Amino acid sequence: MIESAVPPRGSAYSVLLRRVREEGLLDRRLRYYFWKSAATTAALAAGWAAFVVIGDSWWQLGVAAFLAVVFAQIAFLGHDAGHRQIFRTRRANYLFGVIFGNLGIGVSIGWWTSNHNRHHAHPNTEGADPDVMGVLAHSGDRARASRGIRRFIFRHQARLFFPMLFLEAVSLHYASARAVLRWPIRHRTTEAMLLAAHAVGYLGTVFLVLPPIKAVAFIIVQQGLFGFYMGCTFAPNHKGMAVLTAADSTDFLRRQVLTSRNVRGGRLTDAALGGLNYQIEHHLFPAMPRPNLPRAQPLVTEFCAELGLPYSETSLLGSYAEALRHLHTVGQFARPLPPAEMDAQPTR
Repeated sequence: MIESAVPPRGSAYSVLLRRVREEGLLDRRLRYYFWKSAATTAALAAGWAAFVVIGDSWWQLGVAAFLAVVFAQIAFLGHDAGHRQIFRTRRANYLFGVIFGNLGIGVSIGWWTSNHNRHHAHPNTEGADPDVMGVLAHSGDRARASRGIRRFIFRHQARLFFPMLFLEAVSLHYASARAVLRWPIRHRTTEAMLLAAHAVGYLGTVFLVLPPIKAVAFIIVQQGLFGFYMGCTFAPNHKGMAVLTAADSTDFLRRQVLTSRNVRGGRLTDAALGGLNYQIEHHLFPAMPRPNLPRAQPLVTEFCAELGLPYSETSLLGSYAEALRHLHTVGQFARPLPPAEMDAQPTR
């Protein structure tokens, strides 16, 4: 599952870790996850039951939107299992992950865990973090070196960002299928069978209940909104924050804090973003159960203040604005600027 780099003993991080442990914030919260899982499963069952009862109707697009939200909530639970936040043992978390991830929404927990491991170990680090090596450029160097269609995307990435999020679910399904076919992930056969079961059950149900045109419309809306929702929860976390090079020697604590951003809000924000709005605390303590993150925040902010370490927190809309400004600034490096004007631009 998720294994972050272990900081050396005697480091500033070890001091913070001791404070967190003394408050019991790394203790498991099984009751919370039992009710959260039960409520999410009930919502999934209710959504598909409504789909069958409504039948051949364009009102099914409303059901598609509802199921998009439910799929995202299931993804958050899979995320927590991947970080071993729910159960103490690796096996129990993995079983939870394949049921909710592979079977529930068609996303491989084995692929996601492997990919997410690298992100947590090297957040916002070019050449190491897969989240900054995708279809967007996060540094001037990468944008400037681009060619062809990639250069066009980088140039207009601020405007294309939200429209591209509607393809996020397709990307997740494709990456999952490719991983179980090509990657040496554990239990690959089991994961492949559960992904296939999800695909057969999902597509079979949709095309049995709806005529082809409405079925395709349902899938486009449901999967598009699911991907958009997921992308909107990830966007505030790191985009616009410090981008590091592979040679950067920043220590664990500062690396996690300086590359992450929190989003202010109450219980509604916590539920809507799956606890990912406490991104700094989550990166510092990946195995911390989601309901403990709000309690950890005061400890972390106080500790960062003691060290004089910047702690980034903003509103949800403010986080999107910061991310888009960053993408726009970086995108300028994909334009053929005159040498004098290019020299005046910052490289990162």
